[in-house]
Amino acid sequence: MSSPTPDRGTVLVVEDEKHLADLYTEYLADVHTVRTAYGGSEAIDMLARDVDVVLLDRRMPVVSGNEVLAAIEDSEVDPQVAMVTAVDPDFDIIDLGVDDYIVKPVSKAALRDVVDRLLTIAEYNDRVQQLTSKRLTRNVLQVEKPKSELENSDRYATLEAEISDLECELDDLAEDLEEDDIVRHR
Repeated sequence: MSSPTPDRGTVLVVEDEKHLADLYTEYLADVHTVRTAYGGSEAIDMLARDVDVVLLDRRMPVVSGNEVLAAIEDSEVDPQVAMVTAVDPDFDIIDLGVDDYIVKPVSKAALRDVVDRLLTIAEYNDRVQQLTSKRLTRNVLQVEKPKSELENSDRYATLEAEISDLECELDDLAEDLEEDDIVRHR
C-alpha cells in the first residue's frame, strides 16, 4: 500500500498484523508518503534510499524486526528507526540500534509525534554535516589566503553567511527537539 501525499518524509511501516499496519498507514498518510510492509521479508525488499523513517514491529514471524534492523544496518540506507512493538523494553534495547522504542498500543498523536521527532533528528544531522563541511572550507581558506583577500571576496562572504544561517537553523532544530523531549516526558 502506498499513498502519494504532501511530503514531509517517506515512512516505511513494517507490521505483520495487517489491521495495525493499515491503521498506522492511515494515521500518517495525510502528512507523509507511506509505504507499508506486512512482514520482515517484504520490508527488506522495500528498503530504499528515499525511506526516511522506519516504524518496525519487533516480533514478526519468519523475519523478525531485529532481522530487519540488521538488514538496515548492513545496507546502504540510513533511515531513522523506531520499534513499535508490544514487547516491553528491557536492557537489550541499549544495543538495539534504534532511534526510538514505542510500546503498543499507539495513538495517532503518539505515532505522528515519533515520526516528526525522527524527521527533525534526521534534518538536524544533515545540517550538522553541511555546517561541518562549510566550516572546514572556511578554515582552509583562512589558512591559505591573506585576510585582506578574504575580506574582499564575495564568495567568502557568502560562505560566512551560509555558516551563520546553518548555525541558526541548528539552534532552532535543537530547541524543537528539546521541547519535544520535555513534552514527551511529562
